[in-house]
Amino acid sequence: MRHVAAPVRLMLLAALALSSTMVLAHDVSAGDRAFVQTIDGPAFIPFLYLGAKHMVTGYDHILFLIGVVFYLRRLRDVALYVSMFTIGHSTTLLVGVLLGVGANAHIVDAIIAVSVVYKGLENVGALRKVGLAFDPKVAVLVFGLFHGLGLATKLMDLSLSRDGLLPNLIGFNLGVEIGQIIVLALVVSLLSLWRDHPGFRRGALAANILLILAGMILTVHQLQGYRTS
Repeated sequence: MRHVAAPVRLMLLAALALSSTMVLAHDVSAGDRAFVQTIDGPAFIPFLYLGAKHMVTGYDHILFLIGVVFYLRRLRDVALYVSMFTIGHSTTLLVGVLLGVGANAHIVDAIIAVSVVYKGLENVGALRKVGLAFDPKVAVLVFGLFHGLGLATKLMDLSLSRDGLLPNLIGFNLGVEIGQIIVLALVVSLLSLWRDHPGFRRGALAANILLILAGMILTVHQLQGYRTS
């Protein structure tokens, strides 16, 4: 039990280090990009895999989810908040791609990074101190819309075939949910154990400060990318 805090802090430190070096927080790899562009027609399983991989390797999504569930003790609350996030990102992912509604990838990713900063600040009580009180469920839903828009923007950059587009999108979105479940199972399990550790309160403050720093690094990086693109 006394060693549980260490892996949680290491997980956040690793995410912080990676966030300072990646070009895009959740870009599609060159290999996946080349493979997707050869698909013409329904390909549910490949898109399912791509969606799961995209979520598991999407550091901005993972950091935000860590912030969302950080202080949630009951599985019912975890399910509620994650459902709000899922409704948000599923809506803009599906509608965005089907209707061709996208945005500049750097700007969207910067807003996603801001969502990480927001959750960190909320978790340390900084927003309450300055009189900014938002319904946390609504905030998660709204930021979920931007996360989904980011996913939609990445997919539209791949110039997907219209043949089989809907089943492929459903497969991708389902894959995102599978990846989300994998990430949350690990994060929630570690946090549940860590909360019983006597040093949790001090470590939790440090962890959320790391979330804020990681989000700030990603935000600045994406804005710089927008200026130079």
